[in-house]
Amino acid sequence: MDRAAPPPPQVDFAVVGGGILGLAVARELLNRNPGASLAVLEAEDRLAAHQTSHSSGVIHAGVYYEPGSLRAKLCVEGAAALTAYCDERSIPCRRSGKLIVATDEVELDRLDRLEDRARQNGVAGLARLDATEIASIEPAAAGLSALHSPNTAVVDFADVAFAFADDVERAGGSIHTSAKVTSVRAGHRSGAGRLAIETPRGSVMATQAVFCGGLQSDRLGRMSGGNPDPRIVPIRGGYLKVRSGREDMVRGNLYPVPDPDLPFLGAHLTRGLDGSLLIGPTAMLAGARDAYRLAKVRPRDLLDTASWPGTWRLVRRHTGAAFREIHHSVSARSLVKEAQRLVPGLRLEDVEPGPAGVRAQALGRDGKLIEDFLVERTEHAVHVRNAPSPAATSCLALARLIADEVAG
Repeated sequence: MDRAAPPPPQVDFAVVGGGILGLAVARELLNRNPGASLAVLEAEDRLAAHQTSHSSGVIHAGVYYEPGSLRAKLCVEGAAALTAYCDERSIPCRRSGKLIVATDEVELDRLDRLEDRARQNGVAGLARLDATEIASIEPAAAGLSALHSPNTAVVDFADVAFAFADDVERAGGSIHTSAKVTSVRAGHRSGAGRLAIETPRGSVMATQAVFCGGLQSDRLGRMSGGNPDPRIVPIRGGYLKVRSGREDMVRGNLYPVPDPDLPFLGAHLTRGLDGSLLIGPTAMLAGARDAYRLAKVRPRDLLDTASWPGTWRLVRRHTGAAFREIHHSVSARSLVKEAQRLVPGLRLEDVEPGPAGVRAQALGRDGKLIEDFLVERTEHAVHVRNAPSPAATSCLALARLIADEVAG
């Protein structure tokens, strides 16, 4: 199908956003509503252009998330559904496992609490290892104790998104790239019970719409009359790549025990589907919502972040961590030193610059990160206002929840 074609003037469903979640939602809506007309509107000239194709590709098992939260429930459900889908569609997916290692006495108590959380969440196959057992999973790793999650997997999420897109088109939906939403109108002017969505390629009249805008989700929400709080702040995650010939020092995924007082997991080592080994990510406030280069700045994005009261409250709450992440972002030596806590044999000469991604993190006016998935309703529309990790892992389960919201 011609994805550069203008969208149809009228549809039953419009889905804004051609990342893995938007495409999963479109697929779910068509599965539930055979024969319905549906259009996916993607702002970029290609699908999966941002978070979907700029992640480490880890299919998480559900270890970290607060029991009872949407993230905890949907991660476990979603990981099972996604790995089954990859098997069904012959999408390469490797169950390489994850080892979460405590390297000092302070982390042992944190590891206990993490294990309890993972077991409450129903993470399958979880095992606690002592110091002597760590080497059986990761010979180059060192620590006092570890949690092993054997079902953690890696995949190319962009490949999954492209498969979802094929499903959407086979089910009768259409996909339109370079179709950035410029305005949204509801009410009598757009037709009774309909939503008018304007794009450079033409307008679409939709009975219902779902907005999965990722890095633009707050702007799309406000455009549709949604809550101004929370605001998306872009968090740039940069990686180092271990040079060819040294990547075998880690077999799977090797993570530190997270500090519960800090908002991110810390630098870890991820063995990708292609066999490459990445160290990271860093977590630094970015000057643009597509700051894949460290120095990239978009004035509007920077102003939105700097003018949001929550930004400064967040920085004041985590000043030390903020400066540490800036240091990790500009100094390979400091990030390698952090990773050496897990892999003592890692050397500075083993690494080179790696890829980067930008996380769409919802931040409240009070300076607190919105940790769980957040879905909001406006007239004739459902908005995904926060979809942090493990949103890609959870995409099929999260799509079911969103489709329930549309139906309800």
